[in-house]
Amino acid sequence: MRKPRLLLTAAAVAVTLASSLVAITSNDRAEAAIGPVTWADEFNGAAGSSVDGSKWKFDIGGGGWGNNELEYYTNSTRNVYHDGQGHLAITARRENPSNLQCHYGTCQYTSGRILTADRFSQTYGRFEASIKIPRGQGIWPAFWMLGGGNWPNTGEIDIMENIGSVPNTVYGTVHGPGYSGGSGVGGSRTIGAPLADAFHSYRVDWSPNLIVWYLDGSEYFRVTPANIRGNQWVFDHPFFMILNVAVGGNWPGNPNSSTTFPQTMLIDYVRVSAWTPDGPGTGNALRSNLSGRCIDIPGANPADAARLQMYDCNGSAAQQWSVNSDGTVRAMGKCMDAAAAGTANGTPIQLYTCNGTGAQRFTLTAAGDLVNPTSNRCVDIVNRNTANGAQLQLWDCNGGSNQKWTRA
Repeated sequence: MRKPRLLLTAAAVAVTLASSLVAITSNDRAEAAIGPVTWADEFNGAAGSSVDGSKWKFDIGGGGWGNNELEYYTNSTRNVYHDGQGHLAITARRENPSNLQCHYGTCQYTSGRILTADRFSQTYGRFEASIKIPRGQGIWPAFWMLGGGNWPNTGEIDIMENIGSVPNTVYGTVHGPGYSGGSGVGGSRTIGAPLADAFHSYRVDWSPNLIVWYLDGSEYFRVTPANIRGNQWVFDHPFFMILNVAVGGNWPGNPNSSTTFPQTMLIDYVRVSAWTPDGPGTGNALRSNLSGRCIDIPGANPADAARLQMYDCNGSAAQQWSVNSDGTVRAMGKCMDAAAAGTANGTPIQLYTCNGTGAQRFTLTAAGDLVNPTSNRCVDIVNRNTANGAQLQLWDCNGGSNQKWTRA
């Protein structure tokens, strides 16, 4: 599979999380919340060679991994290796040449599980991989992240999971205290052909109080603190990545007579980009994709509860919004605010003295949604009005152009 060319820029050197190559595309330029690539592996190693040890390490063992899995994870190039064609292969095999022992007795299967723990972790950003998954009953490929060793209190973000009995469906899930295992909060997308038939892009865009899942660049699920039923949100610290192919387990069930081996997951690339909020005082206009007009504060000296409006973009201070790491969106020394701390559809969007409440937390996603995580609703132009003076409200996120915003 041909890979997009990566360009080295000075922005990559400035990132303190890691140094890497920077992918610059027209799509990335339009997505102000996503910054330069901070970590990447293109898997261009020689055929049969192992992973880059400076980027990955191995989980090894056959204890079931909390799921009654049947495989023994090894560090052998029988199970994890470069294919010489620009891919990493993780192969599950029905074999046990070393008489390895598993939780159920002599192991029947070997496979691979690699992770970036102790090599790379990051808080927020875009985490993406191009993967051609394996297939078959009892086969369980995954691309996922953990926030540390004290699971589930430190959190888990499953970017991609598939089970062989449901070949056309990808699952994305979060786990944390009170919502772990089978109680995880997640979504899925089903397509018209088995995912194993081709490479697909699996990604999350993760920012304060919001995680959004994509299949081939198309959003299919999002989660905010409002989705986790009053439980603790544990996604505000560094996470590391994991790639593995499990065999059997509580969720997929065990292989049967229809399952053929070996089964290989091919990974074309893994890339991580930074999340880059504005700092205070570095404002930009928020331009509507519907009308081309900008979010505007009426009046030269706005009072609390001034209703925000749309107006011709003019570069004034009333249209210069900073999107900040504390979740606020600020202009003219005050904060964007959901009126009366409302969370319902139709809640007016106004300007108000910054007070640290959930009514003043907004996340600008890479897809251009301006989301209030407290309500899990989007900033929306009322009645799709394209005129000057059109007002703003909270409304269910629906992907409409009256809910899409571009930094200008």
